[in-house]
Amino acid sequence: MFITPAFASTAGAAGAQGSTAGAILSFAPLILIFLAFWFLMIRPQQKRMRDHQKAVNAVKRGDQVVTGGGLVGKVTKVDDQYAEIELAQGMKVRAVKSTLSEVITPGTAKPAND
Repeated sequence: MFITPAFASTAGAAGAQGSTAGAILSFAPLILIFLAFWFLMIRPQQKRMRDHQKAVNAVKRGDQVVTGGGLVGKVTKVDDQYAEIELAQGMKVRAVKSTLSEVITPGTAKPAND
């Protein structure tokens, strides 16, 4: 109505040339957000998972562990899939090694609130 047909046809031709660059630039913020998400969330989580897996695979007899259910005990026997954990004197349970949530090192245990 207000634009002449000649101006509209030249604007369309110029827009076709810049549409590829415009499409790439319109995805740039999305790509930047994804990269920020990757470096701030995904990579640290993968590192924590890798460290946890190494700790679980390195469990040996005498280590103190926490199971996924929150039980704390000392490892008495380890094989490929299972770890036998002594929760109290004479009370032993078998736990799947992948369900161990933490291996407690002797120096990191906090004293009880006495």
